[in-house]
Amino acid sequence: MKESLGDRQKRARQILRRLRKAYPDAGCELDWHTPLQLTVATILSAQCTDRRVNLVTPALFKKYRTARDWAATPRETLEEEIRSTGFFRNKAKNIQALMTRLEEEFNGTLPSDFDVLLSLPGIGRKTANLLAATLFDQPGLIVDTHFIRLSNRLGFVANLTDAVKIEFSLQKIVPRRDWTDWSHGMVIHGRRCCYAWKPNCEGCPIRPLCPSAFTAGWSKAACAKPSPYASAPSKGHAKTTARAACSRTSKSA
Repeated sequence: MKESLGDRQKRARQILRRLRKAYPDAGCELDWHTPLQLTVATILSAQCTDRRVNLVTPALFKKYRTARDWAATPRETLEEEIRSTGFFRNKAKNIQALMTRLEEEFNGTLPSDFDVLLSLPGIGRKTANLLAATLFDQPGLIVDTHFIRLSNRLGFVANLTDAVKIEFSLQKIVPRRDWTDWSHGMVIHGRRCCYAWKPNCEGCPIRPLCPSAFTAGWSKAACAKPSPYASAPSKGHAKTTARAACSRTSKSA
């Protein structure tokens, strides 16, 4: 029997309550202190783990303090500094194009308007939603690879991988006030429990509400340990989730 919109909305509310309980500190895991730093870190995080980005950014943030600093550095220098995050040429190009425009049109500051953010180099809907939610307290659905995977496994979309379509679909199911919390819950649950290949269904706090429990690549060996969803994933699972990173470019992040 097909689940009605009202039933999906009710189930989403129940899921969010459980996720909030399981991950009370869920939030953006990138390290930053200023809006420009968060913007750069988010661009670098495309097809790269937050952990790797957080290893790279301290030296960058100490060296580059303003939009002008980022724009003025030689491209080859920036590429080498961010090489370990992957796709470093495209990321360096986007960062410098972004900072140049911020310096020329916005006095070196980041605008708060969502549509303006979306028009900036290197900023797609995922990044714009993250920035709007984190910096300007505007609710946003931050659709990354974990969000996409869990939206399908939870049955809120069917065989969809298009991030924009998934975002608009979930807007109808999750109340606007909860968009940001829902996003962080999806991401952290995907990283710590609902792995891409061997999800830990036995230790899952939302298992009773998931139609894919014990069917989406589940294996008993992966679930042998007790509920791990309040702790960081193992190295093996970290590598697995890293390999599952979205194949979108920095611009589509």
